[in-house]
Formats: sequence, structure tokens, C-alpha cells
Amino acid sequence: MFNFRLPLARALKAQGHEVLLISPQGDYGARLREEGFRWEPLTMDRRSLNPFSEIFVLMRLALLYRRERPDAVHHFTLKCVIYGSIASVFARIPARINAVAGMGYVFSSSALKARLLRPLVRGLMRLSLSNSRSRLILQNSDDLQAFTLANIVHASRIHMIKSSGVDTDRFKPGLIGAMSDQPTTVLLAARLLREKGINEFVESARKLRGNGLPIRFILAGAPDHGNPQSISQVEIDAYESEGFVEILGHVEDMRKLLAISDIVVLPSYYGEGVPRSLIEAAACGLPIVTTDSPGCREVVTHGVEGLLIPPRNSDALAEAIKFLHEDPQLRRKLGLAARQRAVTVFDQRIVIQKTLGVYGELITGFTPLEIKK
Repeated sequence: MFNFRLPLARALKAQGHEVLLISPQGDYGARLREEGFRWEPLTMDRRSLNPFSEIFVLMRLALLYRRERPDAVHHFTLKCVIYGSIASVFARIPARINAVAGMGYVFSSSALKARLLRPLVRGLMRLSLSNSRSRLILQNSDDLQAFTLANIVHASRIHMIKSSGVDTDRFKPGLIGAMSDQPTTVLLAARLLREKGINEFVESARKLRGNGLPIRFILAGAPDHGNPQSISQVEIDAYESEGFVEILGHVEDMRKLLAISDIVVLPSYYGEGVPRSLIEAAACGLPIVTTDSPGCREVVTHGVEGLLIPPRNSDALAEAIKFLHEDPQLRRKLGLAARQRAVTVFDQRIVIQKTLGVYGELITGFTPLEIKK
């Protein structure tokens, strides 16, 4: 809510609307209130499959909606989309906007639990999104095709808005600038999930550093204990002990880290929407190495803004990093193209304006004002 959706909430508030934010309890609730918003915690365990506790979450959310009587609700992530949509039916909310930023663990993982959950989640989504007073926002063309072919929601109710947006005035080239006499710095910034390609990143560092190449590998991110594919602390400690990769944990100010980086990578085979780390890197004018996978290829065209590699392939990742390490001019060329794409496609003003347009389809009298620079 704080890292990805705050600009939208600010835009709604600036246009005179009352905004109530709801999320699980966490460190950012107080910060949302400091921003001047009403915020209420909703107890929800992302991993829970207990039917009794999940019914309780639904009942509490429905009661909250009945108390507030909002003109519209906007849900983010798969579980919140399903639960929020069901609750809004019981509370008779007139307008429902649902945003799915990637298919996530259930649809991307080959684990038994994910495969067992898939039909149930697909059926619940079909039930939740079938109402004519709802709209679905997707972030990439692969997800659009998947939802349409699975007959989850009618194509007329789907909008594709690429990414949650990036502030291209804050994220821009040349904030600090990497030193030319320093080793090439390669950054992976992501939740520490196996399917984000963490193991492939570490393996590529072993290969290139083991061959004596002057390349610095930085991994920024924390484990996500709500996801079954999270990297364990034991594995993180083992990576650190090898000394090939610097592990920073969660980083609050990504701008400073991007400013000292030369290449940004995301070897993901997760069900991405449009990865935030990649559009922030693009806005900072950095070349990108990522996989030819849904969401990732929305940011990078191979040879234009960066390089696309096959997923689950540490050799290809190492070769791509080495290739860019050896050609600073190509890195600059790709970075300039990445910046241009960020400004013209992923700038948060564009994303917010399109999102407010979806609100306007459903809410009588809602006139989205122009988001000015």
C-alpha cells in the first residue's frame, strides 16, 4: 500500500475524494496516517487455508464495507481481489475496481500446493469478477490473454495499465553516478523468493567472480515469509559466507542504490505484473538483464533497453552480465533507451490518469482531473 499505491491515494485525495486505506497490520500503518489518510488494519494471513479464519476475514471486511458505504472499492493482489469482491457483493458496493499485478505464486509455481489451489482460485476469481459493475486492471499482455482464454472475466471489463508507475522526476539518471574506476556493479533488488531467480543470480556471481572478473554483485531485499517460495535465513547466511554476493536486506531508498549500479538484473520466473525494480532501473537510465517472461518483457525489448535471457538459466545470466560488463558504450545506449521507455510508458502520472479513467467508467459524476507534472 505504502510503496506501490500511495501516489494513487494522494491523487484521489487531491481531487477532493475521501480515501480509506485497508491493509494487514504492519509497520506502515502509522506512516499512512501521517500522510493524512484514514487507515484501518484488517487481520489477514496470506498463507492461511483455514476455512473458519478465512470466513471471519470475509465477514469482517463485509461489515466494514457496510459501515462505510463507499462509492467504490479498489482491491490489489489476488487474495484481496477475491475477498474484497465477495465482501462488496454482500455490502452492495456500486463500483469495484480490481488490480492484479501478476499471477503470483498460485499460477506460476509448480509446487503441489500451488497446483492444488489453482482450480479453486480460478473459480473464485470467475465468481468474483463476473459482475457488470466491476473492472479488472492487469499489467501485461500475457495476463490479459490468460484471463480471456480462461473465461474468467469478459474482455470488455479488462483494462491493461502497465505497472503501478514510477516517479520519473525522483528516479532519474545521474543522481550520484558510479565511479568509472570501480568494478562493474550488478544489482538484483527483489523479495528473496526462489522464483525471482535468486539462486541463478548467486550462481552467476560464483562463475564470474570465480573467473576473476571485477564485478560487484549486490542483492537487495528481504525474505517474504508469507510466500512458500521464500529463501530461508540458512540459505542467506550460506550465500554471505561464500563472499561472492553482498546481501543488504531491505533497502528503504532505492535511488541511492541504483545510482551506484551499472546493470540491474531480475532473472525472474515468478508470475510478475510489471516488476517495480525494473521500471525504477529504467527510469534511472540503467541497462537491464531479465528473463523473457510475462511482465519482464513488458519493460525490455531484447537489444533495445537491455537483454532478455531464458528463465532458470544461470549460464545465460552470467554470459549477459559479462557481455555488458565488457561494453560500457552498449550499457549507456541501452540505458538511454530504458529511460525513454520509462518516461513515455511507465511514468506514474500516466498510470494514475489511466486508473482514474477506470473509476470514471463506474462512478456516476466522477470526473478525473488531469494529473499535472
